[in-house]
Amino acid sequence: MEADLVHLRESVYEANMMLKRSGLTVLTWGNVSGIDRDSGLIGIKPSGIPYEQMRPEDIVLVDLDCHVKHGLLRPSSDTPIHAALYRQFGAIGGIAHTHSRYATSFAQACLEIPCLGTTHADVFQGPVPVTRALRAAEVQADYEQATGTAIVERMSMLDPSTCPGILVRQHGPFTWGPSAGAAVANSIALEEIAAMAATALALKADTPLLSQHVAAKHFSRRHGSTAYYGQPGRQ
Repeated sequence: MEADLVHLRESVYEANMMLKRSGLTVLTWGNVSGIDRDSGLIGIKPSGIPYEQMRPEDIVLVDLDCHVKHGLLRPSSDTPIHAALYRQFGAIGGIAHTHSRYATSFAQACLEIPCLGTTHADVFQGPVPVTRALRAAEVQADYEQATGTAIVERMSMLDPSTCPGILVRQHGPFTWGPSAGAAVANSIALEEIAAMAATALALKADTPLLSQHVAAKHFSRRHGSTAYYGQPGRQ
C-alpha cells in the first residue's frame, strides 16, 4: 500500500483512539474518518468493532461512492453521511460523529445550541444548527444518504469553516475540520459548549445571547486573517 494511504489509516486510527480517550463515546458508538484528497479515498472506522480491539489496519478505505477499496471489514454504517460531506465541502479533511451526552440531548430536543458565552464563540460563529426532520420515504429509501443530504442542505446556508459541526435532529452531533484529529477536537469542544449551555439555561431559562460584537471578536481572534491567538507557525 502507498505510504500516503498507510498514513491515512494511521491518522484515522489515532483520531478514533483520541475520541475514545475523550470519553465522548461508549461501547461501539461513534466514528471518525479522514480523507486523502489526492487519491479520493476515505479512511473510516469499521462497523461495530470495539475501540479497544481496533488496529490501524482495520481502518477501511472507501472511495467517495462508498465502495471498499482496501480492507477486510465492513466500514461504518454512517459512511454515506461522511462521503456526502466530503463530496460537498472540499476543505473538510476529517469528520467525527459521537453520541456525546449534552450535544445529543440538544439534538434529541430538536434545539440548536445558542451562543451564550465566549467559549462557544471561540469555536462557532453563531449557534450550532440542527437539521430538518427526515421524511418516512427518505428513511425507507436510504437512511444514511438522507441524513447526509439533510446535513448538506442545512450547511448550504452556512460556512463549514466557521460552523464546524451540526446536530442531526433526534440523532446526534457531527463535527469536521481540516484533519481527522481536528474533527475530534471540535467534537470535544462541542460537547463542552453544549454542557455549558444546558447548565446556563437550567440556572436561568432566559439567559441572554452573547452580544454580537463580543462573539465576533472572540471568533476572529482565533480564526482567519486577523487571528492573533496562539503562536505563529505552531500547531
